[in-house]
Amino acid sequence: MTHHLDQIQIRDPFVLTLPESGEYLLFGSTDKNIWSGPATGFDCYRSTDLETWEGPQPAFRPSPDFWSHEQYWAPEVHEYHGRYFMFSTFTAPEHVRGTQILSANKPEGPYEPWSDGPVTPGGWECLDGTLHVDHEGNPWMVFCHEWKQVHDGTMMAQRLSPDLRTAEGEPVFLFSASEAPWSRALDVPSVRNREFPVYVTDGPFLFRLSSGKLIMLWSSFGDQGYAMGIARSESGTVAGPWVQEPEPLWSTDGGHGMIGRNLDGGLFLTLHQPNNSPHERAAFFPLDELEDTVVLA
Repeated sequence: MTHHLDQIQIRDPFVLTLPESGEYLLFGSTDKNIWSGPATGFDCYRSTDLETWEGPQPAFRPSPDFWSHEQYWAPEVHEYHGRYFMFSTFTAPEHVRGTQILSANKPEGPYEPWSDGPVTPGGWECLDGTLHVDHEGNPWMVFCHEWKQVHDGTMMAQRLSPDLRTAEGEPVFLFSASEAPWSRALDVPSVRNREFPVYVTDGPFLFRLSSGKLIMLWSSFGDQGYAMGIARSESGTVAGPWVQEPEPLWSTDGGHGMIGRNLDGGLFLTLHQPNNSPHERAAFFPLDELEDTVVLA
């Protein structure tokens, strides 16, 4: 079936551009209710123009013995060493939330578990792992240590094994959500009586600019609801130090996005808006690349 974006309920949109076939694949959190109830899996949509999309087709469906059967979030698909890897967030009763790596021979899937459970630290409530490959070719996962455990959500980096099956070494602290001048404490009834204010980290996405500089998109809450800002690595490496831009890239009731490349080479931003279910939709905006950041065109 052919759909326009306003017909596709999706959160945390992620686009894989396939120049050889002249098309785009769209992934995201696609269950009708991603907050509760049984999860179906992840779907994939296909387009040649970012406007009309064919699908959905199943990208991941869990086997009956898969450890998680609820709250499937934020699938990202990355090509790495000739295979395709899906970084996805899962949880289950009596389990902490974490990012597990799935893999497939084809970009659209079907994806199967690759890592043995989550590669985020055991006992940590984590989400939104993304792949970053450094200048030496070493793979890293950048992920969020969730506010549910640390109040002020943090951004962390974790070295991965070269085959992406396991974590290596200790996670590295990058920054806390409250470091961004635009970030605001979460103001909802469930957290108002907490001892410490709650700040959210969501949706990291790393991007190497043409200048060689390294930036990160990430989401939190700002003055006008869910928002997305940019952090810049002063060293040009994942270790940082990371400096927060004072104003958000996207300020109004939308976020958890990524930077994609058009078939013609230009850059685009995609994110979901608004941030309330079941109304969230993917939106696309052209980006201009500067020496050390990106701006909406």
